[in-house]
Amino acid sequence: MERKDLISIGDLSVDEIEEIFKLTKGLKEGAKRKKKFTPLADKTLAMIFNKPSTRTRVSFASGMYQLRGQVLFLSGNDLQLGRGETIADTARTLSRYVDGIVIRTYDHREVLELAKYATIPVINGLTDLLHPCQVLSDIYTIREKLGAIKGLRLAYVGDGNNVCNSWLYGASKFGMDLTVACPVGYEPDGAITEEAKEEGVNTGSKIKIIREPDLAVQDADIIYTDVWASMGDEQEVEVRQRVFQPYQVNQALVDKAKANCLVMHCLPAHRGQEITSDVIDGPHSVVFDQAENRLHLQKAILVLLMGSSKCKLR
Repeated sequence: MERKDLISIGDLSVDEIEEIFKLTKGLKEGAKRKKKFTPLADKTLAMIFNKPSTRTRVSFASGMYQLRGQVLFLSGNDLQLGRGETIADTARTLSRYVDGIVIRTYDHREVLELAKYATIPVINGLTDLLHPCQVLSDIYTIREKLGAIKGLRLAYVGDGNNVCNSWLYGASKFGMDLTVACPVGYEPDGAITEEAKEEGVNTGSKIKIIREPDLAVQDADIIYTDVWASMGDEQEVEVRQRVFQPYQVNQALVDKAKANCLVMHCLPAHRGQEITSDVIDGPHSVVFDQAENRLHLQKAILVLLMGSSKCKLR
């Protein structure tokens, strides 16, 4: 992959994503066969996490260990950023010590600045604007389950947050139809929406923002949801619970989609709020397959950015 960083799905070509997917498949199959693959031996990944994390932290750390690399976990309190050091100076310094950086933070501009000044790969582990690794692994999961992606219909029900923004990029690149059902005032980023619509002209993807969940899921191949209040929105929890209650993904809503539709959630899930337990644990759910594929896809990203994908599985 001819690039240094992974910041946004919008930056990637379909060929680059396909390269990631091809290696993901090989790594997943190799892991099941207990094959050794050590392209990151003696490599160190710095993980800067200003937000709490389960899946992103554990999957990247486990992935590095499986590839025989090592991890330095750094919270915001562990770095001098909290005492006034610039992101640029942090980037320059870490570039002398480690071989790659995963950053999970609030302001997307921090990731852009870190990548600008670092001479090593920077991977966006999540910002308030985007969550590219999540959606890349989601698209991979859909391909695993349904085969061809182009022409599939995905209904995103709920908050137009960072995951939704990344879905706009992902769906439009692969020619998927994406209908976002969200309340007024909770739409995905306007600029990203327009970019996705423009991309869709070339790929055949239809992008819609509507208000009615029932309409969004009609003929949907996939129903996708996320928490109603993301990290940083905690002060709005009570208001959001009232506003989003009609957007709950429950069995009645699932029954209005295709009979064999997939139900997806990037986790953590607040059961009984954005999704009911009978749905997340039911036959349509591929939620934990999504979670597993985060590990394999992120290993592929690490290898392509920090190592050599030509290393043989053995």
